This record gives sequence, C-alpha cells and structure tokens, in this order.
Amino acid sequence: MKKLLKYFINGLLTILPIVLAVYMIYKIFGFLDSILGNLLKDVLKEDYIPGIGLFTTLVLITLLGWMSTQYVSGKIFSLIDRLLEKTPFVKTIYSVIKDTIHSLFGEKRSFSKVVLIEYPELNLKSVGFVTTEDVSSLSDELADHVAVYIPQTFQIAGFTFLVPKNKIKILDIKPEDAMKFLLSGGVATK
Repeated sequence: MKKLLKYFINGLLTILPIVLAVYMIYKIFGFLDSILGNLLKDVLKEDYIPGIGLFTTLVLITLLGWMSTQYVSGKIFSLIDRLLEKTPFVKTIYSVIKDTIHSLFGEKRSFSKVVLIEYPELNLKSVGFVTTEDVSSLSDELADHVAVYIPQTFQIAGFTFLVPKNKIKILDIKPEDAMKFLLSGGVATK
C-alpha cells in the first residue's frame, strides 16, 4: 500500500507541473488571441482561424513600435505621452506602469543585479534585486543608498527597501534563477 501511495505521489509530482504549465500557456494564448480575435470573429465569421487574433495583435504591436520610431507618428506618441504625464491622477498610474515596463523590457533594465541584504538584529538574510542605483532624487540623505526590491512568494508584489550601498552584497546569480527561487518560496533551485 505504501508503494502504491508513493507511485501516486510521484505521478502527481510528474504530471502536475506539466498540466499547470500547459494550462497557463493555454489561458495566456486565449487571452492574447481574444484581444483582437473577438473583433475578427465577427468580420471573418466561418473563415476565422484560432490564433489569428494573437497574430494580428503581435503584428499591430510591432507596427506601433515601428511607428514610434518614425518622425511624424513618433511626435504624436510623444504628445500623447506628455498629455498623460500631465493629467492629474492619470499621471501617477501612467508613470508607474510606464516606468515598470521600461525597467523590465527597456534598454536600461532593472532587476539585473541580484543582491543579498542582511537583517543582523534578526540574524536573517534576504535575496533581492537592485532596481535603482541612485535614489538621491528622493532625499539627499539617500545619496549612498540603492533601491532593492524583494518579491513576495507566489505573488507579483513585494517590498522596496532603501539600503546603504555598503550593506548589500552582489550575488553571482542569474536574475531569472533568483526570481524563480524567490517566487517559489525557496523551493525551486537549480
């Protein structure tokens, strides 16, 4: 009976990550396909092919990226950007989203340095990511500090600490490996 239970648990441990990964990919595909897919279904009717909404969305995003580099359309996007950054309340939401996306996917990426910070009074350590090297714009007192983001397990949330530069230790770990380790609650290691 114990062997049977062991085989069952091994089967669960084998199949569950596969099923969950396939399910997540399916859901993400469905969401991305539905962005324009629902509109295209009405137009194409029986000629609609699943995935054409996703393909059209990717083409439009690429086209927008190209247009943003052209003079006239780039000026229009720049005008919209300035308008959103000057509109009360909207500017707060817009700037946070814009800065976060640029830090993750832009040329100057945050989350590229994995660091270790210590809580000596508790004899604890935590792994985090340097998100901003210079936080002196917040206050002159923070000239020798960096912003370190410490994600919470299983969530897209976390804490941002302002840590003295001499109190962090840069770790030789790939950011992807560190993020996997942190988001899994320390379960996922190499």
